[in-house]
Amino acid sequence: MIACNNGNSSQGGGKADSAFNNAFTAYTQHFIDQLWKENPDWATNVGYHKYDSVLIVPDSAAQQASLAFAQQHLDSLKSYELSKLSDANQIDYQLIENYLKSVQWSIKEQKHNEWDPSTFNVSQTFAFILNENYEPLESRLRSFSARLGNVPAYYEAAKKQIKDPVPELTSLAVDQNNGGLSVFEKDFVDSLQKTSFSADEKKNMIARAQTATKAIKDYATWLKALKPAHPRSFRLGQPLYDQKFNFDIQSSYTASQIFDSAMARKAYVHKEMARISRELWPKYFGSQPIPSDSLELIGRMIDTLSVKHVKPEEFQAAIEKQLPTLIAFIKEKDLLYIDPKKPLVVRKEPAYMAGVAGASISAPGPYDKGGNTYYNVGSLEGWPKDKAESYLREYNQYILQILDIHEAIPGHYTQLVYANQSPSLIKSLMSNGAMIEGWAVYTEQMMLENGYGNNEPEMWLMWYKWNLRAVCNTILDYSVHAKNMSREEAIHLLTKEAFQQQAEAEGKWKRVSVTSVQLTSYYTGYKEIIDLREAYKKKMGKDYSLKTFNEKFLSYGSAPVKYIRQLMLK
Repeated sequence: MIACNNGNSSQGGGKADSAFNNAFTAYTQHFIDQLWKENPDWATNVGYHKYDSVLIVPDSAAQQASLAFAQQHLDSLKSYELSKLSDANQIDYQLIENYLKSVQWSIKEQKHNEWDPSTFNVSQTFAFILNENYEPLESRLRSFSARLGNVPAYYEAAKKQIKDPVPELTSLAVDQNNGGLSVFEKDFVDSLQKTSFSADEKKNMIARAQTATKAIKDYATWLKALKPAHPRSFRLGQPLYDQKFNFDIQSSYTASQIFDSAMARKAYVHKEMARISRELWPKYFGSQPIPSDSLELIGRMIDTLSVKHVKPEEFQAAIEKQLPTLIAFIKEKDLLYIDPKKPLVVRKEPAYMAGVAGASISAPGPYDKGGNTYYNVGSLEGWPKDKAESYLREYNQYILQILDIHEAIPGHYTQLVYANQSPSLIKSLMSNGAMIEGWAVYTEQMMLENGYGNNEPEMWLMWYKWNLRAVCNTILDYSVHAKNMSREEAIHLLTKEAFQQQAEAEGKWKRVSVTSVQLTSYYTGYKEIIDLREAYKKKMGKDYSLKTFNEKFLSYGSAPVKYIRQLMLK
């Protein structure tokens, strides 16, 4: 497998450049050490446990410390000349710089701590400390207990910052904070009973947990009682949206250019879907008249094909069975190297993740690269018959294969295996969501282009429906946050133009009202990878190889596509 250049190599060669790169690599380690001190929660969640006992109180002093940290490291970066760094180090430099500038922007411009009460929630890291077995239970419980001391001050600081909060985000904060209470009231207390702590020590720890619980409940009650005179809209507004897009997505395009591209893509996909549906019509509807409305025509064809699906109890087995077929196809077509030493473990979704059937990948963090990668598959056990049927129609026999490509091979799982070859912690910690999601979307198209599914028109039609999800995520997000799209218009877009089920569309509306920008990552990354592949093909001429493109692209780790592009085309 191609591994990313390590930080010690340099394009220009020579001792000076080598020393320069070594100095920069040493600096990145110093930066990470300070980053964890500044962000102990983040550290715990990626498997670095030196600061597990620390809970930072989010007051104005903490904000000033964050701003000072960002400025100090932006100044430090200035002493490294970008052009003298190796390819890998150039990307690390740009990722660190983008992160530090986004910290400054978030505090000075976005100010989400003033209008998003869900920013303040302690339960996730406490739950992580309790549930993950990285150290003996007793030492984890001591860290847990030490953190509890700052919980009341944490929520007092939160209350002082909130001004005219967004109603939807206020409800979310109430639900999420109340939802985490069992971690302190039950899980922590149950865990203490499994230890050899003295009765007095247990009693003191439980008392601390009760004080923390009261602070969380008080915060939720306080939020419920808030009646802001001028509540902020959940819509981010165009200026903030454009800036957030630049920091979060790190695209070579602007948010509005991506929106225009998604609109054009939607029109193209509709045209292709209508063409395929007309071609398939006689096979499924005989001599019945073809609907004149192309969206109605596509909708009827999709409904007809969607009845082909597995039985509820076969959902996980069907996913598992598919993986060897995907690997065999990739080998036969020589699309990219799949490392046989990194098997994917398919498992039933663990209970603590349950709630939404489907599929997801759980990969080891940057501090545990040797750990297993799991493909979590939701169970439909106990679902009402009609709900299970609707779900299985959405994930019919065609879409289920595309889901496997996207989540597993050669999508997320394969990309993560390549990314873990990178010796750079920066790329793992500051991984680019648009590149990661974009790669998964790109691989679906790449597999079909190379004959996966025997070029069946049914498979292409269903892939276009799936691709519309990524396209319409972008259209929805930008339209809602920058163009004031109404709920009715949003539901119409998703159900009538993207052919989604009503329940799925309503869930997406809820998501877009409590998040912003992330929904654009799928299409943006996909478009940038397709664009790059075309440019690379042109550059290489007769020497172009798809396998070389795929492996070279993945060798840079989870970096923004615009930086990978610069390096692949130079």
